[in-house]
Amino acid sequence: QVQLVESGGGLVQAGGSLRLSCAASGRTFSNYVMAWFRQAPGKEREFVAVISSSGGSTFYGDSVKGRFTISRDNAKNTVSLQMNSLKPEDTAVYYCAAGRTFRTSRREYDYWGQGTQVTVSS
Repeated sequence: QVQLVESGGGLVQAGGSLRLSCAASGRTFSNYVMAWFRQAPGKEREFVAVISSSGGSTFYGDSVKGRFTISRDNAKNTVSLQMNSLKPEDTAVYYCAAGRTFRTSRREYDYWGQGTQVTVSS
């Protein structure tokens, strides 16, 4: 089992920045691919970003490419999402997830956090 706890969400104006963090406990964090997803009201959960177990590879959804940066610290068992140039359409609950494969489908991820709300005002 892997337990994931997100933090760092909040209310920010359009154009602003937020940094989300996800703390992991349980099994060896460095064995897992980590990803961020988000879900807006009435919409399906959407892929945001993924990082390989070593941190050497990353991939982003088209809607956040160039604005968001995913990173991880295997010594501290954390994964982060730096979000810049935020837009109102970034408003959603953001979830971190742990899995075994470098994929963008939510079905590939075995463990999920409880989510943190990000609200971007116009």
